[in-house]
Amino acid sequence: MIKIYHNPRCRKSREGLEFLENSGEAFEVVRYLEDVPSIKDLTTVIEFLGISPMELVRKNEAIWKEQYRGKDLTDEEIIKAMIEHPKLIERPIVVKGKKAVVARPADKISNLLES
Repeated sequence: MIKIYHNPRCRKSREGLEFLENSGEAFEVVRYLEDVPSIKDLTTVIEFLGISPMELVRKNEAIWKEQYRGKDLTDEEIIKAMIEHPKLIERPIVVKGKKAVVARPADKISNLLES
């Protein structure tokens, strides 16, 4: 099952959702600001993305700048910060099987669907 971590207020996230809707594939929408992933789930998504937790952080968010920027944080601390403040999670994330992409731009989803 394909899953999209979606924020309806984000234009890029809406574009990703529209791409999936037009693909004809079945998928699940996770509104991660309301249905915050667990530490285990977010860690798994990061592994599927093949990136470090820091690469998934929206560093221009005020909460990041005010509370975390410039601090020497472990990967676990960064993941906990994203769980406490899900607005910090880059979006949209699309997961299929054990692979995932940050769908910016939305056409990155096509590589995932082909795999």
